[in-house]
Amino acid sequence: MKTIKGPGIFLAQFAAGQTPFNTLEGMASWAASLGYAGIQIPTWDRRLFDLEQAAGSQTYCDEIRGVAARAGVAVTELSTHLQGQLVASHAAYDALLDGFAPPELAGDAKAKSAWAAQQLQWAAKASRNLGLSAHATFSGALAWPFFYPWPQRPAGLIDEAFRELGRRWLPILNAFDAAGVDLCFELHPGEDLHDGAAFERFLAAVGGHARANILYDPSHMVLQQMDYLAFLDLYHERVRAFHVKDAEFRPSGRSGVYGGYQDWLARPGRFRSPGDGQIDFTQIFSKLAQYDYPGWAVVEWECCLKHPEAGAAEGAAFVRSHIIRVTDRAFDDFAGGAAGAARNRRILGL
Repeated sequence: MKTIKGPGIFLAQFAAGQTPFNTLEGMASWAASLGYAGIQIPTWDRRLFDLEQAAGSQTYCDEIRGVAARAGVAVTELSTHLQGQLVASHAAYDALLDGFAPPELAGDAKAKSAWAAQQLQWAAKASRNLGLSAHATFSGALAWPFFYPWPQRPAGLIDEAFRELGRRWLPILNAFDAAGVDLCFELHPGEDLHDGAAFERFLAAVGGHARANILYDPSHMVLQQMDYLAFLDLYHERVRAFHVKDAEFRPSGRSGVYGGYQDWLARPGRFRSPGDGQIDFTQIFSKLAQYDYPGWAVVEWECCLKHPEAGAAEGAAFVRSHIIRVTDRAFDDFAGGAAGAARNRRILGL
């Protein structure tokens, strides 16, 4: 068994225009001061990271690792959540997604998709240059406008969407395979890959690709009313990244899973800071230890109530208290005896 690495923190929600949140050096030192051992870096924020340069320059990546090391942290993964969203998204989202890409690509869905695919190709090389084993992203959403089967969907619509999703992602998955890095899709409402069934469809579309893996975030499963513990029993072999994010679900006579178009504060399903929600992290960390999860436990702070810096400060201690130092021996070894085939046969009366 492996002891989970951590705690790490995803920097995206904290990056800002003021010190220390506007440079990687400042954020790495800030994270270390709170007790974090790792940082997950968003690759779309040029204040923190230059993805193109990282893909082409080992020297630059060595400098990034040095910045982190001098602060006392490691880089856990890179993230291309925003770019991944653009690889394959329905036209209904085109205007909403203009801010995810360079401004000159606004209104041109094909150009944004091609730009995003290039970004993912660079992310594979950058991850390799940084010595990372996993990468975090989103799948995009060709079929999401049709997630509820009314109006009635024509036969084959979802199958066609997943064939196209597979076609767009397969070259990217091959690039990650060449780099020796697992591509981990965060299963998330608003993405075609939002639950286990959808992930299985995608796996079929990419021929069971070994690099098609999962970023496990139980908060999104709570909001969908999934069994997030049973999910690990089913898919643990594909879980290669982990966001520690809490959530709560409190349905009422007025609204439930779909939220009634309400804002985050009023929705029955809400994200919370670690420890403030309903998720049983003791069982999650136990299952991840049981299944030999090889990666990091990374806090992703999202909460509609608590201040982000308070959530970050509490998150490091929360994760550290849940990481299980796995045992190197059986608890009842003291009562055992010598082992061997001859002794076993005697015990069996043979």
